[in-house]
Amino acid sequence: MDMINDRVMDQILISRQNVVAKGKEILTSKLTIGTWGNISCRVPGTDWFAITPTGMSYDTLIPDDIVVLDYNGVCVNGARLPSIELPLHLAVYHGRKDVQAIIHTHSTYATAMAAARKEIPGAVEDLVQIVGGNVRVNEYALPGSQQLGLNTLKALEDRNAVLLANHGMLGVGSSLEEALKVCQIVEKAAEITIVAQLMGGVVELSPTDVEGMRNFYLHGYGQR
Repeated sequence: MDMINDRVMDQILISRQNVVAKGKEILTSKLTIGTWGNISCRVPGTDWFAITPTGMSYDTLIPDDIVVLDYNGVCVNGARLPSIELPLHLAVYHGRKDVQAIIHTHSTYATAMAAARKEIPGAVEDLVQIVGGNVRVNEYALPGSQQLGLNTLKALEDRNAVLLANHGMLGVGSSLEEALKVCQIVEKAAEITIVAQLMGGVVELSPTDVEGMRNFYLHGYGQR
């Protein structure tokens, strides 16, 4: 588009490349299979975001396949149809200004918990650090519906992950890297929860410990 300057086009290209790369990662790490799931990120310096197209395999995606939309869901760059879960992404971006990236997966253990409509308790330290506590289950709504977006946003309050009832899971973060890490840790925590239940049950961390570890992750963890 002629109205998009070179600097913005550079940001669009970087965002598209990052989305493509994360698509390949969730496929190779078995967080999803086939064409299921979806990925998006905000385009820095704009009021737009980049999202995966509908019905295309992650292993064949190229940057030009990634669709760039405004926050009304109007395409501003790209020729593909966006993911059918566009209303879900729009709801999260509108309701959570802190979220810069979204990854929706269909990983095995997290989806098992979602199918059982059982939350993942805040019992594992890395989970509560990056997610903010337990992983709630949203109220069921049909895929691609606006209601799914509203239900997800509600269950995602003060958290970086949510289980989508009978569907899968969704992780968010300050970057695509963090959103992917959320998805990986939630999947691990779901597996741990299922195994722990076979051993007599899960012992949840106290709210004080959860808050302390979350604050440490936000303000003291890693290199500064």
